[in-house]
Amino acid sequence: MSSMNFSSSKQTIKPPQRGIFPLDHDSECKPFMEKYISCLKEQHDKHHLCRDLSKDYLQCRMDRKLMASEDLEKLGYSEEAKVESAMEYDKSKEKEGFVAGKHIDGRIKWWFQR
Repeated sequence: MSSMNFSSSKQTIKPPQRGIFPLDHDSECKPFMEKYISCLKEQHDKHHLCRDLSKDYLQCRMDRKLMASEDLEKLGYSEEAKVESAMEYDKSKEKEGFVAGKHIDGRIKWWFQR
């Protein structure tokens, strides 16, 4: 029986990939996160109304090296990407009795039934 020795190879640590960043173990940015989460709750998850708070939270993480520094405009915080007003879907079709797929006539055959 052969024994395997894993200690002979040198282990290297790679930096985090883009989109993966360390947890905030010291709660350095927790106040920013809590403001953002409470805003989302107050605004019924309409994130465009809490945009400035999410921007502050990301800036806090970048300042404390909890994520890679990146231009906030590239992360969707440019003036062109700003949502001025978003209309909420009023479910008018459903109120009138619309059911998805119900309008299709006949039975659909699978590819192997044709």
